[in-house]
Order: sequence, then C-alpha cells, then structure tokens
Amino acid sequence: MDPQTAANLAAGIGMGLATLGPGIGIGLLTGRTSEAIARQPEASGDIRTSFIIGLALAEALALYAFVIAIILLFVV
Repeated sequence: MDPQTAANLAAGIGMGLATLGPGIGIGLLTGRTSEAIARQPEASGDIRTSFIIGLALAEALALYAFVIAIILLFVV
C-alpha cells in the first residue's frame, strides 16, 4: 500500500471514529437538556447556557479530528 492510500484510509477511518463520540455526546446532552427544561422551566436560561457551552466543547472534538484528517490528506 502506498503512503497516499494509507493516508486517505487513515483520514477516513479517523474522521468516522472521531465523530462518533461527539455525536453521541451531543445527542445525550440535547436529551438531558430537554428533560431539565421540562422539569424546571424557570431555570431554562441557566440550563441553556450550560447546554451551549457543553455543545461547543463536544463539537470542538470533531473539529480537531477534521483538522487532523485534512493534514493527513494534504501533507502526507
């Protein structure tokens, strides 16, 4: 297997695996946020703020994986 093919394969598999974690995390976070707002509507502002911060942190993991995949594709 030549290096370019290996880099393409590694980038694809890496991106696929790296998006599983944030995808599951964002799904759980959204579900729990909906439950929390349904139970205490008066605290929805504080809950929403924590949700957005957690969402940004989970999404950052997928962006890091995307950057690494782009480096594998174009630098190697």
